[in-house]
Amino acid sequence: MNSAALSPRRISVAPMLDWTDRHCRHFHRLLAPHAWLYTEMVTTGALLHGDVPRHLRFGEAEHPVALQLGGSEPADLARCAQLAEEWGYDEVNLNCGCPSERVQRGAFGACLMNEPQLVADCVAAMCAATKLPVTVKHRIGIDQIETYDFVHGFIDTVASAGCHTFIVHARNAWLKGLSPKENREIPPLRYEVAHQLKQDFPQLEILLNGGLATTEAIRAQLQHVDGVMIGREAYQNPWALAEWERAFCDPSWAPSRETIIEGMVEYAAREATEHGTPLRAISRHLLGLANGLPGARSFRRLLSDPAELRDATPDLLRRAWREIRLPESAE
Repeated sequence: MNSAALSPRRISVAPMLDWTDRHCRHFHRLLAPHAWLYTEMVTTGALLHGDVPRHLRFGEAEHPVALQLGGSEPADLARCAQLAEEWGYDEVNLNCGCPSERVQRGAFGACLMNEPQLVADCVAAMCAATKLPVTVKHRIGIDQIETYDFVHGFIDTVASAGCHTFIVHARNAWLKGLSPKENREIPPLRYEVAHQLKQDFPQLEILLNGGLATTEAIRAQLQHVDGVMIGREAYQNPWALAEWERAFCDPSWAPSRETIIEGMVEYAAREATEHGTPLRAISRHLLGLANGLPGARSFRRLLSDPAELRDATPDLLRRAWREIRLPESAE
């Protein structure tokens, strides 16, 4: 049997800034009970000098869920790894893939690939501080460095420090001249690099990230790697998560969109009561649920209209769903 069938991370949703907050993760969990979920990247400074509960609070329903950290000081990362364990996360992940200038100014993210020994020191400190799995998300090269030896050497060095799971975003990161958005689109995808890494490091868990959007594409990649991580497609077309759950985790999984809406009504009501969370903080994540269905435009309008949302109760989610006319095949 392909090892991908055994990996708990065979389907995961990428950490995405401003998107994968705890409300989004609850929604995704309703759609895919076995998907591995990730927080937005949280910097070590935000945890060591900021509002820890605001950054780390999450719901029990989100498990399995990983905290992604941004940082480059071993001692700071070790303390944050301890916090991840104290707050009940299932994994702590180090970001070595973000190319934004803000992240570069903090000397972490993708630029860390130029310093594999520092990353190894960070991983070793984190592993010593927590029993949680410590994982690394990274690119396959930096700027014009496209040699396989570069990423092979990076993984070899970091694995020796105790990291056993690598999430390979199969593009280079261009640190100058491209925006983060362009860095997700312009550098070419080279899936064969991730395939070769799995061949060269069979003892490691290798997950593939980048450009995956269909069940067929995912199935093809799971022949070569242990798991896949999906980003924008999972967020913008969230119903696909239910399809991937059924295809790769639980063949009996068959929710309806209406049951998902009802689950989010219950969640929004609880959030309003316990935390005073406004509905707009939750409804924004649901806009893609009706993609391709008659009435989708009205559904999105109701859930994003400031006038509708100003004093909205969770019942607005039901009212928006009543705009949809489902063909039988859509359920």
